[in-house]
Amino acid sequence: MNSSNDAAPVASPDHDAAIAMWQAYVEHRGGARVVDADYTVEHFGDTAGLADELLDIVLSGRKRATAELVSEFAHRGDPLPRIGSHWIACDSTGDPRIIIRSTALRIGPFASADAAFAFAEGEDDRTLESWQREHRRYWERTSAARGAAWSESEDIVFEYFAVVWPPEHAD
Repeated sequence: MNSSNDAAPVASPDHDAAIAMWQAYVEHRGGARVVDADYTVEHFGDTAGLADELLDIVLSGRKRATAELVSEFAHRGDPLPRIGSHWIACDSTGDPRIIIRSTALRIGPFASADAAFAFAEGEDDRTLESWQREHRRYWERTSAARGAAWSESEDIVFEYFAVVWPPEHAD
């Protein structure tokens, strides 16, 4: 997670555009078994630069996993993801770009991350060493921003995903 020099905050998501993207996805699937509220709208990272950097890695096909502190979900009042849940990933301007579907999840502490997960996250040089270094920095920063101290014993959601929409980016 090499944070860009662009430390500007990420813009709020364009919810109208996200709804339109979701409706296009549902129509493409024939409306079958896709609940209208079965998605969240969010972005990667905590700055505009990082949001765009990480989204670009997803769009390149290199990133198919992400990790987030359970405490971050609780702080935002968001439910934890579940297998099959969707999220609309926005860029730094709040523009929805892709729909992601969770394919595998587990919760564990920092030390439970392994080389395969670090590789699937697709960041930096894709090694476990760089994953640990960059995520330690990231979670120390984001926890401090919400008035908390991060600990390696905290629960983390380790999530694998597939890009499902739009068709030109879908796996």
